[in-house]
Amino acid sequence: MRRDVFQAIADPNRRAILGLLAGQKLTLNSVAANFDISRPAISKHIRILAECGLITVQQHGRERYCEAKLGKLREVSDWVEQYRKMWTTKLDALGAYLDRVQAKEKKQKNSPSKKKKHVGKRKIS
Repeated sequence: MRRDVFQAIADPNRRAILGLLAGQKLTLNSVAANFDISRPAISKHIRILAECGLITVQQHGRERYCEAKLGKLREVSDWVEQYRKMWTTKLDALGAYLDRVQAKEKKQKNSPSKKKKHVGKRKIS
């Protein structure tokens, strides 16, 4: 099965594993100790992250060490960036519109009222 970075970060446990490994190399057992899920489940998450190129696993003696390789997250960053630009433009336009509406309302509120006086007609007999 072909895996990509988006699939890897879709799971909250995998995101948490990446967070743990972002600052340090850890053994598989050290990673598993941080979660309330089974060791086989952690191993599966580690395998998926490795298949996606987000971590490497190296054998040192009897221990397997995991290290984050976060450069692949650039793909996610680039994808998000295109939408950030679009939404920034749209929200800036909305902000400008709201500023115009508020200025117009303020101007109407501060201008003297031009109330029409009603002059009643009386019928004189």
